[in-house]
Amino acid sequence: MMPWLSAPAADHLSTVRDIPLAKLVRDDMLAMILRGELQPGQRINEPDVAARLGISRVPVREALRELESTGLVVARKHAGVFVREPDEEEVRELYEMRGLLDGYAGRRAARLETAARIALADALDASIVVMNEAFAAHDVQRYYRENLHFHWAIVEAAGNHALAATYQGIVQKLHLSRLKNLSQDTGMRASIADHTKIARALRKGDIARCEELMARHVGDAYDRLQRTRN
Repeated sequence: MMPWLSAPAADHLSTVRDIPLAKLVRDDMLAMILRGELQPGQRINEPDVAARLGISRVPVREALRELESTGLVVARKHAGVFVREPDEEEVRELYEMRGLLDGYAGRRAARLETAARIALADALDASIVVMNEAFAAHDVQRYYRENLHFHWAIVEAAGNHALAATYQGIVQKLHLSRLKNLSQDTGMRASIADHTKIARALRKGDIARCEELMARHVGDAYDRLQRTRN
């Protein structure tokens, strides 16, 4: 499970110990944003959040400030705090960065020792099975979640904490730009074919091929996103 998609349920907040309340509130709101329950452009109402979680507004404000620092929400003077939607130029730049990071992650993962590399390849194959099932059922949300899991497994396997943290921030921001397009299944077949090639290259330990496929896959995904907007 990707850590930024795991958040405590509201009725569990009071039972968690040794974790600042503002962090728990932040993670709860973050999960709502990434699940699409708070849509890009939507205003986040502090009193509603506080009432839902059964807490004061102080940790809610602190949590919103933390989310603003990540670029996921924006505070507008005299208007409130809103879920942010990246503009087209920012989306392009984020995809460029993600392509570099995915390529690097693929290169590092393909260099793993044989046993670890084969275990990862097996996990990726299992992920592809789930994506194919989602495609057959026209379940875009399930496919998209599994797509995120596929890439995160490779990033985690790369064993670079700075890479993982940077990647997480980029994927979160890109997620906001895709929420409005998740009802479309455009490109799922091509994306699954890419994933299959990536998993095969990784299983073989083909470092250059794995890096190339990962980077190209992200570029192709950006091109598909652009076509859905035009």
